[in-house]
Amino acid sequence: MAESAVTSVLDKLIPFLSQEVNLLTGVRQEVEFIRDELCSIQGVLREADAREESKDWVNQVRDIAYDIEDTIDEFNLRLQQHQGHGFLGFLYKTVKLVKHLKPRHHLATQIQSIKSRVHDVYERRQRYEFNFHDQGSSANALRDTWQDHRGGALQIKEDELVGIDKPREKLIEWLVGGESRLEVISMYGMPGSGKTSLVKKVYDQQRVIQHFQHHVWINVSQSFKIKELIKDMIKQLYGEIKESVPQGVDTMDEDSLKTTVNVFLQQKRYVVILDDIWSIHAWDAVKYALPDSNCSSRIMVTTRSYDIASFCKGLYGHVYNLESLASEDSWTLFCKKAFGENSCPPELLEFSKNILKRCGGIPLAIVAICSFLSTKEKTMIEWEIVHRSLGSLVQSNDKLENMKEILSLSYNDLPYYLKPCLLYLGFFPEDYLIESSRLIKLWTAEGFISEKEGVTVEEVAERHLHELINRSLIQVAETNREGRVKRCRVHDFIREIILSKLRDQNCGAIATKHHTKFPPKVRWLSIHNSVDSVPENKSFSHLRSLFIFGVNSIPKSYVQSFFSSSRLLRVLDLRDAPLEKLPNEIVNLFSLRYLSLRRTKIKNLPKMMGKLQNLETLDLKGTSVCKLPSKLFKIQQLRHLIAYKVQFETYSDFWHGFDGRVGIRRLVNLQELLYIDVDVYQGGRIVRELGELIQLRRLGVLGMRKEYGVELCSSIEKMKNLCFLDVTSSKGEVLDLQSLSSPPMLLQRLELSVNLEKFPNWISSLLNLKKLYLGKCGLSDDPLGVLQALPNLVELTLHQTYDGEELCLKGGGFLTLKVLYFHGFERLKLVRVEEGAMPHLEVLHIMACKMLEKVPLGIECLANLKFLYFAHMPKEFAMALNPTRLGGGDWMCVNWRNKHLEGHSLE
Repeated sequence: MAESAVTSVLDKLIPFLSQEVNLLTGVRQEVEFIRDELCSIQGVLREADAREESKDWVNQVRDIAYDIEDTIDEFNLRLQQHQGHGFLGFLYKTVKLVKHLKPRHHLATQIQSIKSRVHDVYERRQRYEFNFHDQGSSANALRDTWQDHRGGALQIKEDELVGIDKPREKLIEWLVGGESRLEVISMYGMPGSGKTSLVKKVYDQQRVIQHFQHHVWINVSQSFKIKELIKDMIKQLYGEIKESVPQGVDTMDEDSLKTTVNVFLQQKRYVVILDDIWSIHAWDAVKYALPDSNCSSRIMVTTRSYDIASFCKGLYGHVYNLESLASEDSWTLFCKKAFGENSCPPELLEFSKNILKRCGGIPLAIVAICSFLSTKEKTMIEWEIVHRSLGSLVQSNDKLENMKEILSLSYNDLPYYLKPCLLYLGFFPEDYLIESSRLIKLWTAEGFISEKEGVTVEEVAERHLHELINRSLIQVAETNREGRVKRCRVHDFIREIILSKLRDQNCGAIATKHHTKFPPKVRWLSIHNSVDSVPENKSFSHLRSLFIFGVNSIPKSYVQSFFSSSRLLRVLDLRDAPLEKLPNEIVNLFSLRYLSLRRTKIKNLPKMMGKLQNLETLDLKGTSVCKLPSKLFKIQQLRHLIAYKVQFETYSDFWHGFDGRVGIRRLVNLQELLYIDVDVYQGGRIVRELGELIQLRRLGVLGMRKEYGVELCSSIEKMKNLCFLDVTSSKGEVLDLQSLSSPPMLLQRLELSVNLEKFPNWISSLLNLKKLYLGKCGLSDDPLGVLQALPNLVELTLHQTYDGEELCLKGGGFLTLKVLYFHGFERLKLVRVEEGAMPHLEVLHIMACKMLEKVPLGIECLANLKFLYFAHMPKEFAMALNPTRLGGGDWMCVNWRNKHLEGHSLE
């Protein structure tokens, strides 16, 4: 976190010095001195932060970086405020020099104080560097603890393990089966998920022992030394055949040691377990010692990282994700360890279930907590206390300390740029499902993401998210049909580690109904459920980010207090907050980059919102705001403008966007624009201006009229980076979209709710298209023939799209389609599925097709179909399909997976 803070402030210092700002005499030199010192400290800081050493020094550097950032932003804020005053004519230039003197004097005072602190840090850095390589006892002790635990995992009896039968058999099958070439089997999973214990049981199986001539088990770990590792391998190999190790092994160089192993294993069938690989470097250091003699040899790797597991597997082999225990297996393990049997006393059942839920199916957590519970009296009072105080127990109790240290290893192993991203998740409530798009915007607004040439900061942030997921530190809660992560969460005990690290940082606070400790300078504040724990007289002058979760009421005095005292706010996330009006003071938050008012009751924005020149994200989804202030369209830093509301009614929904304005073209950095309603005055000109927003990745347009069609096509052609496009026409308007001759080839999602004169042929050229929605198009020709060759289409929805009586899904078409919806085909009587069509289809929905006479012909050819749904179908169709259904009604669901029909009545 400290290294990230220094990087962020350096990113501000360099442009600050290059600005045309006449700093007072000597101030520029002092700022340059600070910049140079921070640059020289940065490398040492990165290593110190990574090794969790010299924490006082690291925290001091971080605090200085934060104070420099505050000073720069306060200076810019003061200049901005002074520029707001009106001056007349020829006096302007003279008065401008005078009015800037006060902010500059204030800046000079602050900079001199910071320079003194930086000088002190510089001297401490020299002392720190002198002793740097002599330190590390704490890190080594942590690794020793991990190795002790791993040794214990190897000794676990088989009857103490649960839920291993299926993964054990799968791994054994991969080991003793397959091709004759050398194959690598990689297993990854969360820390504590039981990887070592499972692999040891596989390794000790008689089938495995008898299948291979030679067997080697190597603990790699974070602190591996390649020569010692290869020596261990040699000792195991020669010990297995009861021969002495060749002379000179202890003095051999690395290459000679690898050659010794390689020669020994030539033309042999061997199995080598490489347990706990932390880096690709570790794999590269070992793999060249292991030959491929086409003897069905196998290497098995365990790791916490999917990326490492995938890399080790290479071209030939398998990757296995060891997931958390199922609920039933978790309960079995819990009862065994807590009560020594397979049952739980009735009076402790509820508390046991609640405690078990916190473990999240991780065997290490279950065993550790049960070990602690075994020391407690089996009473409701004792167990309720344990459940309530579990977070603090993880930090302080000896029996749970080992688990904390093991989980902390994954955090310590993170590169510097991922640590703040992970710690940020601690500000969300426990078990909260976090939208990945929201998280990416927040990380970006906080300055955690460094720009890289050729990619947007959002794309870099998404890579960071996937890296944390692949390291098993963030869990995927939901993905969309295209395979992208929609929501994620943090395991409870990973969250406890995060909260522990945040407490060490001493610059953030999570305000709950319980006692809340506020550090002297609160930079991040997350309020959960109630504002009562936040004192009104508390100063938040250093506050950078404010989140509100689950708060039912906020007194006006609190709102005024925050907006008046927190002038340096960078992130303001008021999603779902009970707000009906946004105070005008918000326009004074000059540093604000992220503002979310999603699902609040706000109807209007202050007219002077254009003063927020640093705003990057404005999220108004679910509000009643439909008219945006004209000055808002002058914020050139704006990247995400989300302002729409969906009203759900029976069988349909209605979308409302914000009224488009001439001037939208000024938002040249927009990545996301959802949803602009162009059914307004000068709508054609607005559509034409959209063509200047060439950075757009996501665009939603409502209220399209017939006369705008050509302009829209012309504008879209210029958006080469567009990935998502949604176009809806005004009621009854017929659009011609044929003139789009060169569509954006990166388009992955396309939604057209328009009455079309003719099917747009350019859709068939969208080779990256994954999701397509066509609604109310009124086509007379079957669109399936044009769409069936799209190579990446995963989901297709056709809603009132076709006016014919028959649809045919041809053999060899829709090779990647998994989900297909037919909805509201008024005249459709027959659907035919030819053999070889849609080989991967899993879900088929047919709804409100009032003339459909029978189940699609050839549906038995869909070998992977799991769910077939019929809804709002005629009663004659339902009766013919399933005459024995229960009750009446016109709704039916067929579960194809279980090969039987289930009737459900809506009546």
